[in-house]
Amino acid sequence: MRPLLVLGLMSGTSRDGIDAALLETDGEAHVVPRGFLTLPYAAETQARIGDACARALAMDHPGPDPVIDALSAELADLHALAVQRLCAATGTPLDSVALIGFHGQTIAHRPAAGWTWQTGDAARLAAATGRPVIHDFRSADVAAGGQGAPLAPGYHRARSTGLGRPLGVLNLGGVGNLTWFSEHDWGSFDTGPANALIDDWVRAAGRGGYDKNGALAGAGSVQETILTAMLDLPWFDAPPPKSLDRDDFDIGAVRTLSPADGAATLTAFTAETVRLALGHVPPLERLLVTGGGRHNPVLMAMIEARTGVPTVPVEAVGWDGDALEAEAFGWLAVRAERGLPLSWPETTGVPAAITGGRRAA
Repeated sequence: MRPLLVLGLMSGTSRDGIDAALLETDGEAHVVPRGFLTLPYAAETQARIGDACARALAMDHPGPDPVIDALSAELADLHALAVQRLCAATGTPLDSVALIGFHGQTIAHRPAAGWTWQTGDAARLAAATGRPVIHDFRSADVAAGGQGAPLAPGYHRARSTGLGRPLGVLNLGGVGNLTWFSEHDWGSFDTGPANALIDDWVRAAGRGGYDKNGALAGAGSVQETILTAMLDLPWFDAPPPKSLDRDDFDIGAVRTLSPADGAATLTAFTAETVRLALGHVPPLERLLVTGGGRHNPVLMAMIEARTGVPTVPVEAVGWDGDALEAEAFGWLAVRAERGLPLSWPETTGVPAAITGGRRAA
């Protein structure tokens, strides 16, 4: 099947902005990245996303809601702007883009209840760009009994062909997830909070939007007693595949700590969740880290120290860790268009490999 020029759009659980990636791919092993940019969200948009998440989590299932509906339209317009800017930056005529893969913004993820909700008006985005939009990537998997997440592992497998095994690809976004490869097997699952709690703590302390370079955590001390209590949850012992919602955890356990000690303890919490995750998989020789967390040297050092596994950014093998998740949804869009699987029993627990996604044009 011939490669297509596609554009992938990802707005993740960190809620910080839109990643847009242009790539040429056949939805299999042929992948040629063509460009990437990030469109940050304004603080007001971030607040509206937070409000929408709170409203969605109070519902029994997705449904009409004036606040969420307004956000859906706003997000479509912002994603259209990201598309236009990326095409302009790369000198790519918009009409040469075969498909847009639009993840949308997750505002609630409840696979145990049979639903997951990614908001964003795909029809509005298709009308604004004049290109077909593949969206709603997760619902078919959840309806079939899967977790609906993570969905990037298939792309990790495509990109890691030729790399040594055993290997782990660790995504540190708002939520962490691990894709692992042994000589003959593979799998994936969410590990726990990654940047989400650290970011929430830093904002609550009035120290900005995130812990830049891990400076706040680096100035503090890990409170091991609190850390141990935070880890004492059945979810960490549950076998994969498994997934979680960004709001399944909060910063309440460290509320009595100083800003620095709270940041250090939450950073160690993320590292420890990775250590616990590795207990569910065969021994790995190294972890390739993607997502925003790889920019935090304190977090990276804690993961390596607490897991004993060499931990390096994905740039070590020539990937772009900022673009990887957006690229994945361009790749998934091609697979959805061609009826190929987006998820497998090993990645989401779905009973059989399944395609997904819907087309808006």
